[in-house]
Amino acid sequence: MSAIKLPQLPDRTPVKLAITVLPDLHQALQDYAAHYARVYGKQAAVGDLVPAILASYLESDRGFLQSRKQI
Repeated sequence: MSAIKLPQLPDRTPVKLAITVLPDLHQALQDYAAHYARVYGKQAAVGDLVPAILASYLESDRGFLQSRKQI
């Protein structure tokens, strides 16, 4: 079998993660979902938005990204 330019894809199997949040964070997430609906004209459940919010946050944290390069 010959090699190809594209590397093997990483494991993309979703991992279920359950968390408990305080009422004020829950309300903020609901408010964010409502704002998202106003901006984009379609509803999105908080549970669908949280992974995107977390990914965006982690991708923008320079200190975290620098520390990951050192690992």
